[in-house]
Amino acid sequence: MKVLIVGMASLERLEKRIEKIEQRNRKVENDKAWETSYARRAILMLFTYLAIGIYLWAINIPEPWLNAIVPTVGFMLSTLTLPFFKKLWLKRREKTGHRKNI
Repeated sequence: MKVLIVGMASLERLEKRIEKIEQRNRKVENDKAWETSYARRAILMLFTYLAIGIYLWAINIPEPWLNAIVPTVGFMLSTLTLPFFKKLWLKRREKTGHRKNI
């Protein structure tokens, strides 16, 4: 009987560990979905545009809202190309054997 109780306790611990892993995986999947979403990109563009526009307005640059477009587009282009370069970097890293052992 004692072996059965110990076995059930181990099984319960394993179930809890699996549930924690599944929760973590769901969180990672949601984070990845957010990172690649168009909503996030649009919000980044809006806040970047507003921050630059307000700054240019505050330092009395002529046509601050028009001038804020160029740095906003530049910033977004730079961030949109990051996934491409990340893939290249990961491929190179894997090829050179810098993988982390699990």
